[in-house]
Amino acid sequence: MDISVIISKLMEGMLVSVQIFTVTLIFSLPLGLLISFGRMAKSRALRTVVQGYISIMRGTPLMLQLMVVYFGPYYLFGLQIGNSYRLWATFIGFVINYAAYFAEIYRSGIQSMPAGQYEAAKLLGYSRPQTFVKIIMPQAIKRILPSVTNEVITLVKDTSLAFTLGVMEMFTNAKALAASQASLMPFVAAGIFYYVFNLIVAVVMDYAEKKLSYYQ
Repeated sequence: MDISVIISKLMEGMLVSVQIFTVTLIFSLPLGLLISFGRMAKSRALRTVVQGYISIMRGTPLMLQLMVVYFGPYYLFGLQIGNSYRLWATFIGFVINYAAYFAEIYRSGIQSMPAGQYEAAKLLGYSRPQTFVKIIMPQAIKRILPSVTNEVITLVKDTSLAFTLGVMEMFTNAKALAASQASLMPFVAAGIFYYVFNLIVAVVMDYAEKKLSYYQ
């Protein structure tokens, strides 16, 4: 098969992969922060619920979660699902899965802050919200950025799991091309695409880490 045809087909799938990647980050990062607040809440009931959610999201395969999100409305409520819901189910599955991981990363960063930080802020007249936004969160972000980078890189590769719901992302297109042409070339090209994508992400995150290391 002409390499230009392979690249063209993979680029079509790549756009879908980038879409999944972007939507997941945009929604899972802030959602993860909210979930981390629930994880650290004073209410034992709320903590238990959030811990249960995080445990399920981290303890079961993302592929299974995608299938539950897609088929759940039909089996639980009898709602008809169509092809248009495939991509939406993918977005929802990825967001709720990665939000759980980001929540634990946020929690580790926030709870790593010394108690003296809060006490000093209180003496300076800061309210608790002001202390969190202006003092705690900026420092926590610096500490958690390497862990966030690892999750973001994993997300790039996990977009291939969208094939579970028949979403035509890059890996799905590569499999179809390889099967129709009996060639490994589509897989090789897809591997290069994923590597370049991850390389770009790694460079951007490394730049962000350096920009935040203003005391070094």
